Amino acid sequence: MAATMQPEAVRPSMNGESDFSRAKWAYLDSFLSRPGAYSDPEMFVPGEIPVKSISESAQILVIGAGGLGCEILKNLALSGFRNIHVIDMDTIDVSNLNRQFLFRAKDVGKPKASVAAEFVMKRVPGCNITPFVGKIQDKDEAYYKQFNLVICGLDSIEARRWINATLIDMVDDEDPDSLKPLIDGGTEGFKGQSRVILPTMTSCIECQLDMHAPRAAVPLCTLATIPRQPQHCIEWAHIIKWEEERKDIQLDTDEPEHITWLYQKALSRAEEFGIQGVTYSMTQGVVKNIIPAIASTNAIIAASCCNEAFKLISSSAPSLGMPGTNNYMQYTGDAGVYTFTFEHQKKDDCPVCGNLPKDLTVDPEQTLEELIESFAARPESQLKKPTLKTEGKSLYFPYPPSLEEQTRPNLKRKMKDLLSNGEQLAVSDPAYPISFRYNVSFS
Repeated sequence: MAATMQPEAVRPSMNGESDFSRAKWAYLDSFLSRPGAYSDPEMFVPGEIPVKSISESAQILVIGAGGLGCEILKNLALSGFRNIHVIDMDTIDVSNLNRQFLFRAKDVGKPKASVAAEFVMKRVPGCNITPFVGKIQDKDEAYYKQFNLVICGLDSIEARRWINATLIDMVDDEDPDSLKPLIDGGTEGFKGQSRVILPTMTSCIECQLDMHAPRAAVPLCTLATIPRQPQHCIEWAHIIKWEEERKDIQLDTDEPEHITWLYQKALSRAEEFGIQGVTYSMTQGVVKNIIPAIASTNAIIAASCCNEAFKLISSSAPSLGMPGTNNYMQYTGDAGVYTFTFEHQKKDDCPVCGNLPKDLTVDPEQTLEELIESFAARPESQLKKPTLKTEGKSLYFPYPPSLEEQTRPNLKRKMKDLLSNGEQLAVSDPAYPISFRYNVSFS
């Protein structure tokens, strides 16, 4: 009992709480009122300051309210964080209920962010969670500047890359508060990882992109001309036909009617080119990029992410993100209950946090179309709708249709006819707020 009793000075009344209601946070006060084995005396001052940092000052943004996001929101609330925002654009599907424990059958069809926020606030009085139903791209830089750190529980590489580039672009060397740590968690089956990124200071998501297996993606020019696989037909229906025929309707991947429409268009496309294998379930899997998820893996990775958030805000222990230390934790539950950490190095030629363009060796006899196809599979880019241009001319624009038609003849031209040896090539994609720069050399 004595270990949990704290002086009044470190158990302040917050948001009008009585001493009795504050007693439920005695374990938190106990932890923050004394130094630990790994705490740095120059950074961690036990007592009221770290308690208030957690419960009053910290503003946390959680991106994603799915399998990982539900666990993260719960952990943050039970760790004493009071000011939390959550972003998610999805609605609740029946298939979510087996692992996304903040949702019930009556919630199917409702926005994940709103339902998750309401559930946690009801169970943890005093915790204020502000939901936003929409895309992370809908918010501007001023929105992200209000937070102390960002935690991602995403299943999309594209979204990770976007928020990574945005937070790096926000950093102002003359304003230390402009640096917002990014804690990223990810799971797939029995495997998972968490990492801490200090924008411009440590390795970023773009530096680590080659650790992710390239998604089965094909550039737009291939989808629009000659599909070779059933997935190509589905992506064609998803990316091209929906924009052409239903651009005024927001695609909802949880809406059966929308998936059925895409399936029928993809099936018709497949029959036209003699391709077998297009099914409704495959359509759903390709469009939603469905990956296997296990509740226990989500719980482990979310715990790691929230542990890092607690350490960063309170300074009570060294974080994974400290420059020059291990910044990447990996969990391999398929081989046993194993975790290990290592340092992922920052790359000088990273297109986001680095300053140098990458070197790109191409065959001068290669066509532009073949080069574009290679960008979809290239681990460091994984681009689906790349636009290519040099300082003096535009090589290919996949959109709008007028520019695509003008630049389409270049697809069949050889690289030696479009570029000079040593010329710089700029490659962009609508999914990312950056351009990839390459110094081209002929093999």
